[in-house]
Amino acid sequence: MYDIWLALNILFELFLGYLPLVAAIVVAWLVLMAIAFGRGRPGWRRGLGPALMLALLVAIAAFLAIPSLTKSSLSEMGYWVDWANLIAIALGFGGVALALAWPLFATLRRRFR
Repeated sequence: MYDIWLALNILFELFLGYLPLVAAIVVAWLVLMAIAFGRGRPGWRRGLGPALMLALLVAIAAFLAIPSLTKSSLSEMGYWVDWANLIAIALGFGGVALALAWPLFATLRRRFR
């Protein structure tokens, strides 16, 4: 239980350190949403497929790249909490990619009728 608590504390401290970046991503998402709705009738359903594919690619790339970016490797991860954190971080990157790409693809594939 201590390991989980330690991991959550580390993630919270990292979040505080990256708060300006998180705020910039939220502002970018709001701008993309405003553009999607401002241009009229975004194609949310038609834009979801490409956005999901991009998010999946980003999540896979993050899963493979994060260990080397932290001067580690996949072979050094021997504890389940390490794997859970890596998967959660990779899914977080994929989620951010989905949140930013979906309004963009919905705008590009908007309905004209």
